[in-house]
Amino acid sequence: MLSCQKNQEQQKVKKPKPLMRVIHAHTATENVLPMYLKEVKDWKELQAIDSFFVKFRKITPNEALSNAVELKDLIKQLNDSVKPANFKAPSLTARINILFNEALRLADLTEIGAIKAQEVNTQVDKTMAAFSNVNTKVNTIMAKIKFENEIDIDVSFIGLDTTRIEQVPKKSIILNPKKKPVKKKRIYKGIKMRKQ
Repeated sequence: MLSCQKNQEQQKVKKPKPLMRVIHAHTATENVLPMYLKEVKDWKELQAIDSFFVKFRKITPNEALSNAVELKDLIKQLNDSVKPANFKAPSLTARINILFNEALRLADLTEIGAIKAQEVNTQVDKTMAAFSNVNTKVNTIMAKIKFENEIDIDVSFIGLDTTRIEQVPKKSIILNPKKKPVKKKRIYKGIKMRKQ
C-alpha cells in the first residue's frame, strides 16, 4: 500500500506544467531618462502604459493574453491622445503606431484557440520592444531640444534660410543680430614696410 502511494505521488510530481502556465521572463522596457521625466509627467497615457508593462516582465502566456485587450486599449488612448508640444514629431507618431499594431497582434492571439506559448512570448517581446522604441525616441527628442537650446547661432555667419527652420531651434538662433564693429588688426605686425 505504501509503495503504491509513493509511486502515485511521484507520478503527480513529474507531470510538467502546460507551457501556457510557465512564467517567462521578458526583457524590461527602456525608460524615459530621469532628466526628461518632467517633460512627460503630464502625458498620463504614456505613464499608464509604462506602469502596465511592469506586469509583463515576468508573466505566463495565459496572463499575457488575458491582459492583451486592456493593453491594446491603453495604447489606443496613447495614440489618440493630445501629445505635448515637444512630442508632435512624425517619427514619434510612427513609433506609437507600430506599438499599437504590435498590441493589436497580441490581442488577436486571444482569439486563436490552438496558440502556442512560444508564439505568445514572442509577440509580448515584440510589443515590449516597440514600447522601448517609443521611450527611446522620447529621450532622443528631448536630447535634441536640449542640445539646440544650448547653441546660439548668428545667421549672418552661416547663411541659413530661416524660413525652413523648425520652431524649436529657431529660438536658439539669433535672427536679428546686432552688428558689432569689426576691429581691423594689423596682420603683419613684425614686418616693416620697405620704401622702394
